[in-house]
Amino acid sequence: MNTPEALTLTTRDSYTLQALRYPATGPLRGHLVVAGATGVPQLFYKNFALFAAQQGYTTLTVDYRGIGLSKPAELRGFQMDYLDWAFHDVAAAVDAMADDTVPLFMVGHSFGGHAFGLLPNHDKVARFYTFATGAGWHGWMPRTEQFKVLLMWHVIGPLLTRWKGYLAWSKLQMGEDLPLGVYRDWKRWCKFPRYFFDDPGMQHVAGLFGRVRTPIIAANATDDLWAPPASRDAFMAAYSNTTVSKVDIHPGQQGIGPIGHMGYFRRQAQPLWNDVLRWFGEHQTAR
Repeated sequence: MNTPEALTLTTRDSYTLQALRYPATGPLRGHLVVAGATGVPQLFYKNFALFAAQQGYTTLTVDYRGIGLSKPAELRGFQMDYLDWAFHDVAAAVDAMADDTVPLFMVGHSFGGHAFGLLPNHDKVARFYTFATGAGWHGWMPRTEQFKVLLMWHVIGPLLTRWKGYLAWSKLQMGEDLPLGVYRDWKRWCKFPRYFFDDPGMQHVAGLFGRVRTPIIAANATDDLWAPPASRDAFMAAYSNTTVSKVDIHPGQQGIGPIGHMGYFRRQAQPLWNDVLRWFGEHQTAR
């Protein structure tokens, strides 16, 4: 098995992150950064990273600040903004993997699709493929999921954050605990149909997304309750000056089984991984 290398990344604002790099086996076809979802540690993406490495892509995963191996000893009192993960942490991963000798690609999951438009160095990425990226508004979700999400934002979340000083998500078995700043920003933006683009205090971000020229594919499963295709369409419209191809994944028709919001990176989703790497490989012949 391909053994990953442990790396320490230093961000542009001097925060230290822990990352894993999976060296390519066989001829090197490119470098690849995985930009994960909110509250999801990098080891969740291990199987995908190993698969990509076996296909010739040296692949980097990273734990954002406050998460996984990059979290402080105590989350209570830890100061950060949600978008630090994009402006600084994913940007550091791109800087670490950019190499003039081979193309750099990126795969996003949920928040990873938000992060790409905010990167100060997105121009280093040749192609970007994102899964499960959506606007986060409960109105895009099925009725029963709307109830669960609103309960989380207005009852459970406030109780947990007052008790612990951060969102103790692990108590609900929903992922990693989240810094208070992440919870506050996320909660605020999820009340808008177009996420932070509708926030009066975030009007500048549309201009940041408009600078992106990297080709994008955005794939969402029809059984993804948090980010169904309509939610994706509402968010991805902000990538207004590049080609965005939208893919609706019908799990039953593709023989993959249920996907939901997290199944894109589980082993049974390998047919989806093949699609990603096939598209990246086409960049070589298109140049």
